[in-house]
Amino acid sequence: MTKKKAAKSKSPRTQAIHGEFLSKSWEFSHHLIPPMTASTTFRLESLQRGAEGFSTFGAQKGEEKPIWIYDRLEEPTTKMLEDQLALLEKGECAVTFGSGMGAIASTLMSLLSSGQKVIAHKTLYGCTYSLLTNWLPRLNISTHLMDVNDFKNLALQLADPATRVVYFESVSNPILEIADLEKITALVKAANKKRGKDNQIYTVVDNTFATPWALRPVEWNVDFVIQSLTKNISGFGTEMGGAVIAPRSHESILRVARKDFGAIIHPYSAWHILVYGISTQAIRFEQQQASATAVAKFLEAHPKVASVTYPGLKSHAQHKLAKKYLKSPEGKFAPGTMISFQLKGDMKKCQKFVDDIAKNSYSITLAVSLGLTKTLIEVPGFMTHSAIPDDKRGDSGIDPRAIRLSIGLENVNDIIEDLHEALKKI
Repeated sequence: MTKKKAAKSKSPRTQAIHGEFLSKSWEFSHHLIPPMTASTTFRLESLQRGAEGFSTFGAQKGEEKPIWIYDRLEEPTTKMLEDQLALLEKGECAVTFGSGMGAIASTLMSLLSSGQKVIAHKTLYGCTYSLLTNWLPRLNISTHLMDVNDFKNLALQLADPATRVVYFESVSNPILEIADLEKITALVKAANKKRGKDNQIYTVVDNTFATPWALRPVEWNVDFVIQSLTKNISGFGTEMGGAVIAPRSHESILRVARKDFGAIIHPYSAWHILVYGISTQAIRFEQQQASATAVAKFLEAHPKVASVTYPGLKSHAQHKLAKKYLKSPEGKFAPGTMISFQLKGDMKKCQKFVDDIAKNSYSITLAVSLGLTKTLIEVPGFMTHSAIPDDKRGDSGIDPRAIRLSIGLENVNDIIEDLHEALKKI
């Protein structure tokens, strides 16, 4: 058995470190660590070679060696990252972008046309909500927001000839709802049987909260999986990036969209995510997850806390659903690193608590983003989800007093102590 074939049979924990061992993207058989390229343009050996590169761009498949031309089209470091992401997500291919939103926007623009409709879950990341409700309507693309776990209503919306995309987050940001992937994809499959080949409905799922270490939506027949690489996969708060794991049949249009929109990831960021982020993601995620479980239990037992939402708690409204879907590649329950909670009392108490954390806490930082080595706290209704209008907050299910915690790698006792001290003051 060759090393490349052996790579397919190894555990995802090992694959995250070694990848496919060899890559057709770049010759690095004598390198222990994949090298980083740093060239915006590439030497071509003939005019015919250059013409062939442009004519076949986005359609290079199988074992054909890529023709490198210009890094806005494709470049070796980024391609190696994409190969690794596809391997971990169990997908056919991956295309990377300069940010998670770049991946979301490019995917939707590659699938949608004027007059078509997106069915989207009512609770979404604020910038995604803005894209769907502010920008796509300018192109005569409508969005219907609903609870995608309301299967009767979903079936009715899927029957609409205009429906083209079903979009949702596997674990919603910020209130940690779990989407029932099996039932949703089954309904889409049933609807597609009544449609022509050129009018199929596609499922697009943002899997950023769960990451491939807790959930691989492709295994549940999801068509497109979005990752914000900036978050847990990168993990250190130094790089920005996004990716879509997609069917091979859509690789070409996604690469063309990235080229035309200019939503590229820098090779430097791709290299850092590939070499440092992916190789350490499993061990970081598991440590953060263990701490998140302890923090969630502490908050749930505190008399000044009104409610705690964490998939690992039995009190989570969809705990059984979480146990069905949130599993590591090794089969262990993986409830994640994110917690949402609310304090008893009004918004003033919430603000006082968060401000005290920002001023006095050593182990918890008031900042946006998530999945990093440092524990981060924020209030989504006033920060990351502020694009949602006040009169729509109730529809989205986001309470303005909801506090979001992203658990880092600090000693969990220090995190709990800082929370305890801040809670004493309200």
